[in-house]
Amino acid sequence: MSTLRYGWTTGACATAATTAAYTALLTGEFPDPVGIVLPKGRTPTFALARESLADGVATASVVKDAGDDPDVTHGALVSATVRPGPPGGGVAFRAGPGVGTVTKPGLPLPVGEPAINPVPRRMMTEHVARVAAEHGGTGDVVVEISVEHGEELARRTWNPRLGILGGLSILGTTGVVVPYSCSAWIDSIRRGVDVARAAGYAHVAGCTGSTSEKVAAAVHGLPEDALLDMGDFAGAVLKYLRRHPVPRLTVAGGIGKLSKLAHGHLDLHSGRSQVDLGFVASLVDDPALADAIRGANTALGALHLAQAAGVPLGDLVAVRAKATADEVLRGAPVTVDVIVIDRAGTVVGRA
Repeated sequence: MSTLRYGWTTGACATAATTAAYTALLTGEFPDPVGIVLPKGRTPTFALARESLADGVATASVVKDAGDDPDVTHGALVSATVRPGPPGGGVAFRAGPGVGTVTKPGLPLPVGEPAINPVPRRMMTEHVARVAAEHGGTGDVVVEISVEHGEELARRTWNPRLGILGGLSILGTTGVVVPYSCSAWIDSIRRGVDVARAAGYAHVAGCTGSTSEKVAAAVHGLPEDALLDMGDFAGAVLKYLRRHPVPRLTVAGGIGKLSKLAHGHLDLHSGRSQVDLGFVASLVDDPALADAIRGANTALGALHLAQAAGVPLGDLVAVRAKATADEVLRGAPVTVDVIVIDRAGTVVGRA
């Protein structure tokens, strides 16, 4: 079995580009490849895709390699433009084209700041200090990070909903992208809760997809930034709300995924949990219907059988899914309701 290849975060790429640009500013030469040190001690090197040095301003660019992770920023060109800053000013960060700006409270950066997260900022600041020490610089610089086509790419991320406008965030806590990791999605869920709390919302919805989002918004009149794109990570939503409560949580999703939650699964991905039709059958009292459900192909097929028999299977699944959610919340002050839908977005169960 082949091993999946690791990649590098936008924060690592921005750090490499900054290191190369500041070195060129002080020495007249771009190191290529440029090496950096990541928070856990890894020392990757990056080839430069572009470089320019003129009029006391240096720009270096690297192409983000996300390894075997299906990352929207894989292949993106990440650039750093470094120019001298005011004496004693240290490192100041600017958002160039394709990098977003924070417009809502609740994120780890103040409103108005470039969406360059704290760990990438620290990495860049540390590397500027190293280059300054090595080549006799002051370390007082303005660093502008940009990502080619970043505004377009950001539409495929959570950024617009989180209030990060104009482009992507420069992310990463370790500098390493773990292939097919859930960490970025789960981090986005947590930031979504933080933004909703900072906005003073008393009600959020964790939804498995866009159809359930529309239903939850319509049923409860929720604004877009109160909708959490939970995907398969029900456990991440519930565990974060246990520590950072919001008074009301709606869990909304299709009969298949919510039947897994009803059965106690907190990761609803098809590769990590399966619909157990034996469990679904156990929710109904009619032995003939239970037998038919055990022989069904899917949870949706089971739902159709139950509907034909006049049995509210969606409600039964919703009740059990709510019980799982309440169990994970462990008494946190969060009131849960559940909405179960079919593929067409019709509500087929409530609890």
